[in-house]
Amino acid sequence: MEKKIKILGINASPRKYGNTYKLLKISLEAAKKLGADVELIHLYDYDIKPCIGCLSDVQKACRYPCVIDDDAKIILEKILKNDGLIIATPTYWYGPSGHLKNLIDRMTAFENMIFITGRSLVEGKVAGFIAVGNDSGNILAISYMMTVLNSMGFMIPPWALAYYIGNEDVLKSKNSIMDAANVGKVIVDAIRMTKKGHEWYDPKILEKIQLDIDAIRESTETEYRSQWPIREKIILKLTKQK
Repeated sequence: MEKKIKILGINASPRKYGNTYKLLKISLEAAKKLGADVELIHLYDYDIKPCIGCLSDVQKACRYPCVIDDDAKIILEKILKNDGLIIATPTYWYGPSGHLKNLIDRMTAFENMIFITGRSLVEGKVAGFIAVGNDSGNILAISYMMTVLNSMGFMIPPWALAYYIGNEDVLKSKNSIMDAANVGKVIVDAIRMTKKGHEWYDPKILEKIQLDIDAIRESTETEYRSQWPIREKIILKLTKQK
């Protein structure tokens, strides 16, 4: 019997009734109809203190569970217990809400376990993203979240994003609704397709594949000697024109 898929949705808006919440609800409902167990939390209900940068003093001091005793521990535990994560945020000055940024910083405790146990605790989990704002910046906010969570070890499948620009009711936007529903779908699909227990990031990869760095250096130096004289003439010519 197939193990039940679990997905956590995080509403990173202080409003529990706005467009950010609506699109997240659509994503989770789509995932639910496709067989997943879903949970939605409102981030602003939790007290999340800023990261204090332990790893900048001692690399291995940053670990799970985080040394800070606050509500972030509740959310971090929920993330670990779920297979997938959908984050929905309003766009504040081209980025996610400040409260969400605090949570993301605190999630460093997952990734930094690489230096303690050899693995990120969230490696292989699947993530999707939603951003809503009255003005431009939604894609920047999503790009930021995608980059950071992928760096932590989360998998990001195709079409794992939805956004809406405007202040009208997003439920009138068929395209945004369709995109949000597909976020729920692709998260479920990706979890089902992913081989459980597969290890992606390998801290010992250089030892295993034995890359010839000297050969790479030599080949690039050969290309440099071949190309630089031509490029230098062009650069000098352009410089003289100025």
